[in-house]
Amino acid sequence: MATKSRSTGTAVVLLDMLNRYEHDQADELAATVANALDGVRTLLDRAHEAGTPVVYVNDNHGDWNSSSEELSKQALAGRHPELVAPILPRDGDSFVIKARHNGFYETPLEYLLGQMSVDRIVFAGQVTEQCVLYSALDAYVRHFRPVIAVDAVAAIHEDLAEAALRMMERNMGAELTGAAEVALSETGDGTEEGPRCG
Repeated sequence: MATKSRSTGTAVVLLDMLNRYEHDQADELAATVANALDGVRTLLDRAHEAGTPVVYVNDNHGDWNSSSEELSKQALAGRHPELVAPILPRDGDSFVIKARHNGFYETPLEYLLGQMSVDRIVFAGQVTEQCVLYSALDAYVRHFRPVIAVDAVAAIHEDLAEAALRMMERNMGAELTGAAEVALSETGDGTEEGPRCG
């Protein structure tokens, strides 16, 4: 039986940045998103310049008829349009709707990344200690190599976010790096793994 060759491409996955900021703890989150916005913009600009795929993965807020255009419009009409306008999806970006904290749960994200020949995912967006953590863990379980752009993620609870970053680095072998430094055209054999349980 022929063995499928291992993919060695990189993609940027941006989590939940199309946000109306009308939920509990939205004020705390908006403040940290404002601090992360330059990092997100830097990462997106570099990805587009390098031809690296960009995938927006966004909560649908219970609206199963939503699209990237509709969610963008709703977010721009929310409480903090200044946090949305600079990072709207561009032509050629992919878009995946999710309903839970994990970007892979019941979504086509894994299939999409496979079609792109991706094995390395640079995560950015919100929330570090929730959706970023859970999505990175599922990426690792599915044999993707997670990278966290630490200045392009936003948190609600700083202490939990710091713990989440340590967990991702220690338990998943995640690379922690800045948006301006992360390699976006890296190739390799993808064999490096973090520690296993047990």
